[in-house]
Amino acid sequence: MTERLRLKKNADRRLKAGHLWLYSNEIDIEATPLKGIEPGAQAVIEAANGKAMGIAYVNPHSLICARVVSRDAEVRLDRSLLVHRFKQALGLRERLYAKPFYRLVHGEGDLLPGLVVDRFDDVLVVQLNTLGMERLAEEVVAALDKVLSPRAIVFKNDSSGRRQEQLEAQVEVVHGELPDQVLLEENGVRFVAPVLDGQKTGWFYDHRSNRAWLNGLVAGKRVLDLFSYVGGWGVQAAAHGAREVLCVDASAQALERVAENAALNGLTDQVAVGEGDAFEALAALKADGEQFDVVILDPPAFIKKRKDIPNGERAYSRLNREAMRLLGRDGLLLSASCSMHLAPERLVDVVRGAVRHQDRHGQVIYQGHQGPDHPVHPAIPETSYLKALGVRVFRD
Repeated sequence: MTERLRLKKNADRRLKAGHLWLYSNEIDIEATPLKGIEPGAQAVIEAANGKAMGIAYVNPHSLICARVVSRDAEVRLDRSLLVHRFKQALGLRERLYAKPFYRLVHGEGDLLPGLVVDRFDDVLVVQLNTLGMERLAEEVVAALDKVLSPRAIVFKNDSSGRRQEQLEAQVEVVHGELPDQVLLEENGVRFVAPVLDGQKTGWFYDHRSNRAWLNGLVAGKRVLDLFSYVGGWGVQAAAHGAREVLCVDASAQALERVAENAALNGLTDQVAVGEGDAFEALAALKADGEQFDVVILDPPAFIKKRKDIPNGERAYSRLNREAMRLLGRDGLLLSASCSMHLAPERLVDVVRGAVRHQDRHGQVIYQGHQGPDHPVHPAIPETSYLKALGVRVFRD
């Protein structure tokens, strides 16, 4: 018997507009009791008049209680549909990139809610972030194997989203054999991706285009890369002619990999590392009279939930103010945010306030966002999250 979920009257507007999420308060639980559906099962979504609107997988214990996977109520999310979606996603990436290093599947942006797949040539790193996708784990592996025949598939299932879905953390190689080093290339620079013990999938492809822009402006410059992780920004800056780069991160393990990636590209002499809290590092560098031509701010999300917005905006403001103090008379600030709840115009406000606080002038010369391998679903604002501003900061 096929499970059904009927929506309340007028609760189908977002779905008709293209959205893929349904919230528990939109379900007519008298007609179709939500708690009667097994967590992770698929169900036909019906309008209030009983008309079928699509198929979704369900988690009655989550605020987002259902995620649509097809507008065709006769279809099910199975190996066949996964193969189809993967081929669609692959076709886009192969049009965008000459080499096989990119996000292959970006959740809702690729019509596969709860699923992320990053590609490192013949190694795929998968995140199953919802119960519905977790139940399809074997089918995901089989479909990826059919489409790409990878050397290895890694499940990197340790995201905060899994905790919200009451799923356990899991990191393991589930297919094939992982090589000693997983390599990638971005903007002509090589890196080792720590796919088992790094952040997220081991790499952040979303900033590729923003890094490419900055790479064109760093030749001969002294660069500070805060929250450097494994050196995505800093090592690329050195590879594109920066005279000197200092990468600062709170993780000693990440900084070891900065050094490894610098050596991989023959850049050991240009790249230095410093371990510590970013705010403390900024204060120490200022106290030592250090100055930089370029400062890169790519912090983790300071705003993870709406209730965090006031404190998060204050943190972004403080960070940008302190960073600007280290810029020379005519410097460049790259200020980024991956907080979906920080609107793009608010990041501009943060930078404007920081510029005025330092009694300087600012010119926004670049506004960037996530790369095209992280496609935005036009009906789901939450899929557009990344912001990057290039700001010239100067004195009269």
